[in-house]
Amino acid sequence: MRKKISIIGAGFVGSTTAHWLAAKELGDIVLLDIVEGVPQGKALDLYEAAPVEGYDVRVIGTNDYADTANSDVIVVTSGAPRKPGMSREDLIKVNADITRDCISKAAPLSPNAFIIMVNNPLDAMTYLAAEVSGFPKERVMGQAGVLDAARYRTFIAMEAGVSVEDVQAMLMGGHGDEMVPLPRFSTIGGIPVTHFIAPERLAQIIERTRKGGGEIVNLLKTGSAYYAPAASTALMVEAILKDKKRVVPVAAYLTGQYGLNDMYFGVPVVLGAGGVEKIIELPLNEEEMALLNASAKAVRSTLETLKSL
Repeated sequence: MRKKISIIGAGFVGSTTAHWLAAKELGDIVLLDIVEGVPQGKALDLYEAAPVEGYDVRVIGTNDYADTANSDVIVVTSGAPRKPGMSREDLIKVNADITRDCISKAAPLSPNAFIIMVNNPLDAMTYLAAEVSGFPKERVMGQAGVLDAARYRTFIAMEAGVSVEDVQAMLMGGHGDEMVPLPRFSTIGGIPVTHFIAPERLAQIIERTRKGGGEIVNLLKTGSAYYAPAASTALMVEAILKDKKRVVPVAAYLTGQYGLNDMYFGVPVVLGAGGVEKIIELPLNEEEMALLNASAKAVRSTLETLKSL
């Protein structure tokens, strides 16, 4: 029997995630959205591409959570973007309401599923999803680090004039301005990245990585990134369903690691059939630890705002 993956939210990120998943033949796909016709139309279009591309998976679109029952993985992309005049607290409340609604409807129908959160503010929404679902924490995680690392690797490859496939990079922390790239743990073909790129230029690349999402928003003017976020989500789904034991940064629940407790935070993990199977604690130096604590403080602040709503 094929695996079943449900994607809640049929916008650009959700539908593109469905595209990557279908192309990889990872399982049958359910694309759900509250807007009538949109998930059905996108799913049918994607299904009709199957004879051309040669992927044998079923793709359906729906407005009914009953169609997501017995999913192996649930991906949540539903969420509102921040609009002019909207405060940070307003955005948290709107997306908290959306997340609570999605998880409360989907989780009881698929009690053995893994949940991958993609909506923002990522760490707080993942924490909320874990609370609402009641699932074991290792089966609930957030996608941000894979995307941020992909952007970091891309910029390093562009600067060094090498293949992106030979660039390995690690980062930690919250998504966005609070992320903590780790040059000491970044290599090109196993060679430290500092052999290829001068420290001052690497600092500029790190800053561009932090602003990576905003850069695309400014270019598009009417939307945000979706190809790379969707591909990053598909990587996580694949790691779980194929038990690949990938070492990647994800928003995972911490119970003392790096001195942090009771919060979801971007850290390197082993991702496999058990979900977050292991959290890897890197030997951070004083400067790296200071950046990590600053990021954790920002994430904690968002979490406290969520809890106060």
